[in-house]
Amino acid sequence: MVTISSDLLQAWIVGLLWPLTRILGFIAVAPILSHTAIPQRVRLGYGIVLTLAMMPAIPAMPALDIISFQGLLILVQQFMIGIAMGFAMRLVFVAIELAGHMIGMSMGLGFASFFDPQSEGQTTAVSQFLVLICLLVFLSLDGHLMFVSVLANSFTTMPIAVDGHGIDAMKIASWGETIFSSGLLLALPVVTALLITNMALGILTKTAPQLNIFGIGFPITISIGFIVLAVSLPTIVKPLEKMIDVGASHMLQITK
Repeated sequence: MVTISSDLLQAWIVGLLWPLTRILGFIAVAPILSHTAIPQRVRLGYGIVLTLAMMPAIPAMPALDIISFQGLLILVQQFMIGIAMGFAMRLVFVAIELAGHMIGMSMGLGFASFFDPQSEGQTTAVSQFLVLICLLVFLSLDGHLMFVSVLANSFTTMPIAVDGHGIDAMKIASWGETIFSSGLLLALPVVTALLITNMALGILTKTAPQLNIFGIGFPITISIGFIVLAVSLPTIVKPLEKMIDVGASHMLQITK
């Protein structure tokens, strides 16, 4: 007859729950995995499968009662680590959304906005287009496998322990500047072309006041914006790859 003691059962629960909490925190924030189109049951099942696959390689965890204060503290700590890792990569996609928003507004497509269930806010069509391009580049670089690799290594570089080092919140906050700098650099070609177009239209209005600038201005700016965006698409892959590499390096810095 097989008997299972309470200590053994406690070790099994702890060995599954603490790593699962870190992984679920990562899935709740990370790009693609956190998309609202993915059902919560699928995300939970994916997290459990990843945890079971990583459990043999996870270092030994402290023998603590899961219901104790220290056990609950470790639970919260693991969840915050997972959120921080997912947030580091999420910054890259937010920068892409900002670039698309600036391009759309410069083209005069501010009215062509709709509700985005992912960000739970208004977004432009150009922004969604660039995000889809970034997702395709991310998947072509095996970014989903990179997620699994970083998560597995994080349990070695930042093991589950009572006295584990915390997260540098100021460092993560400073990474927020990449949203504005990278987004602006990515949108700079289209924004510059549209700025020159608007200056030309302004000069044309002064020289020929009888022209209906509102009738010809919108078609011209939208056409110029789409043309420059189409021309710059072949060269946008390299900046996207660099931004994804920066996001991956930020994830690794969190776990060090």
